Amino acid sequence: MLKQAVIAVVFYLGSMSLNAASSTALPTLKAPTDNDVGAAPSNSAAPSKNDQDSDAHFRQLQAVQIYSQDELITLINKNQHLARVKADDCQLVQDIKARAEKVKSPAYEFLWGDMLAWGVCVPKNAELGIHFMWESARQGLPAALEQLGRYYHQGQFVMANQERAIQLLRESASLGFLKARMEYVQLLAAGYGSPHNYEQAYKWLQNSIFEDKETHQQAQLLLTSLALRMPPDVVARAKATRPGY
Repeated sequence: MLKQAVIAVVFYLGSMSLNAASSTALPTLKAPTDNDVGAAPSNSAAPSKNDQDSDAHFRQLQAVQIYSQDELITLINKNQHLARVKADDCQLVQDIKARAEKVKSPAYEFLWGDMLAWGVCVPKNAELGIHFMWESARQGLPAALEQLGRYYHQGQFVMANQERAIQLLRESASLGFLKARMEYVQLLAAGYGSPHNYEQAYKWLQNSIFEDKETHQQAQLLLTSLALRMPPDVVARAKATRPGY
């Protein structure tokens, strides 16, 4: 009887151990799904559009660099310099001013003068703007010579002076500036200037390089108009002149 009682107790204790182990077992792990992988915590908010725009604007501000001399001259020749300064959020105003006033770079003198004359990123000051354009022109920047010549022809910011306009445009045209060559021929064909300059002006424009068809056609019309004021033999001689004369 004692032996049977011991066996019964052992059996009872063993059953209790198994039940306890079963009740404390770790729960079965669930394999992660594709939706779970990389999911953001529920309390993490996605960045707003304003935050994204601010970050993009900040990166843009950091990226703006001062223009090289060649880059600026290209912008000026394409008449894109003021648009570029505005597109750069007017960040380079102090750098541009320093290069115009202290370094006296002709390209930056012209840019600074144009900004002042038209009030781009700075308070408008036409008098000071024209002053810096003249400083640039005195150093031989073709675009400055051309723009001043055009202003004197049109009476823009200054009193109209056709003689001065002709002088400035002729100087710019002699340096190969296409826009000045076309304007110079246009003024000569309209009766301004001296007939002694007709042949030279015709040669310059005749032997210019044109990047687009429209400009080429405009130049041809100007040459045809100027030729009406020239003797036929002079026109023939001008046409026969090769580039690099």
